[in-house]
Amino acid sequence: MAAERTEDDRIQTDRPDDIALPRVRDVLDAGVLASGDPQVLVGGIPLDARVRWVHVSDSDEVAGLLDGGELLLTTAAGWSGTDAALRAVAASLAEAGAAGIVLELGARFPVAPPALITACRAHGLALIALERVVKFVTVTEAVHRRIISGQLEALQERQRLHELFTGLTLRGAPADTVVHAAAQTLHAPVVLETLGREVVTAELWNETARDVLADWATLSRTGDGLLAVPVEARGVRWGTLVALPGVEHPAGRMTVLELAATALALARLADGPDEWAVLPARDLVDAVLSGRHTGDEDVAARLQAAGLPVRGRVLGVLVAEGADAAALDALIAILTAVEATDRGAARALGTVHDGSAVMLVSAPAALRASALSRAALEAAVGLAVGPEVQTVAQLLASVRPTRLLAARLRAGEVRRVDDRPLTRLVSELGDDHRLQEHSERLLAPLIRYDEQHQGDLLRVLAAVVAHPGSRTAAASASHLSRSVFYQRLAVISDLLGADLDNGETVAALHLAMLARG
Repeated sequence: MAAERTEDDRIQTDRPDDIALPRVRDVLDAGVLASGDPQVLVGGIPLDARVRWVHVSDSDEVAGLLDGGELLLTTAAGWSGTDAALRAVAASLAEAGAAGIVLELGARFPVAPPALITACRAHGLALIALERVVKFVTVTEAVHRRIISGQLEALQERQRLHELFTGLTLRGAPADTVVHAAAQTLHAPVVLETLGREVVTAELWNETARDVLADWATLSRTGDGLLAVPVEARGVRWGTLVALPGVEHPAGRMTVLELAATALALARLADGPDEWAVLPARDLVDAVLSGRHTGDEDVAARLQAAGLPVRGRVLGVLVAEGADAAALDALIAILTAVEATDRGAARALGTVHDGSAVMLVSAPAALRASALSRAALEAAVGLAVGPEVQTVAQLLASVRPTRLLAARLRAGEVRRVDDRPLTRLVSELGDDHRLQEHSERLLAPLIRYDEQHQGDLLRVLAAVVAHPGSRTAAASASHLSRSVFYQRLAVISDLLGADLDNGETVAALHLAMLARG
């Protein structure tokens, strides 16, 4: 996420004052012209022109008195009736930036001249004909009240937005909170991206990640319907804040984005680059682990937008129980560095979630055992490795068994879910009530004993089922002396009325322990 000075042709500027101005169609909808039985002769896009003021004149040279944005009310009493003259009037008004013409039909023009209609259509100038007389002063007063009211609302809304984003800045709100506030204000999706078009964080509003973020890098370059402002300070730019199409805002959609971008830039100066670095991983992993997504395509879009390619790649999940942020950074650095050196670029995103480091990995080929072992040893963590998969659906399915396996590992130990069929079975059965009943029924005596005596029988049993073929390894994993360890085994055997040397019994107990989580 290196900072650099760049230009972006998607960045647009609007005039905030124009946003508060009514359009020609708003004047029509307001009913102020209703008594004149208005007929729209040239409509469509020209009706979207902003009305900055209302001007009344019957002169055919009125264009010289306009500054742009005026809605002209006229009876055309001073206009020539020739086609050339009418075309000239329409051209001069369009060149002056008039918002439109409201022509009152009467003695001068009983019907709207075809030449005027054609000329207005050619210049994109709205033309409305009034069949009956209307008091122009009433129209002027009504429209001007609307304009002034809109300007006041815009000022008040800009003040509210200034207070909102200033407050977020002073409270040290993280980037995702600022983006969320911008999206709420705009009622549209808002995305914060890096200079490399990777998504840092996004508030999707009422959309799905599939609809908003799929092929985000390509979409964001088109600029179709998008508004974007740079996130920069002191001449250094770090990214871009992008808003997708949405409803107009009284203060101007661009004004909202600019204020949000300023808050993000100040936060970046205060917090440094680390916050942006962890946000994509945190959002993604939280969504995967909590199920806060709408399906495989949703997760795939998020991964792709965050810079973790999913097409034609080997995907996997890695979990390190008890790892902190430093250990997570070490794991990612080692894995990506080794794989990038030998077999192309591997990418990984990870975060610490409920005391475990959870990583999502995308690589051109399966991660090698040597790289995984080195990462676990240098980070001093046990590393559970999920199955090597090709689809996001398979990746999501592998998360739970990998987390279950991680709880049983020592520092430096690496285990693969594919080598643990029982762990995988428990994960696939999920929350099946029969599995839970099996666990509760079998382990109940040990749970009661531990609660009454502050014992460690469940911990000892976990070591036994994790090392069913070696009592020495199990004793070491339980962190007890051999004599104490064997005393615990005797108590467990008596309480359960079971032979811990029986393979079927140990398998049933292992299943019960895995189901308990």
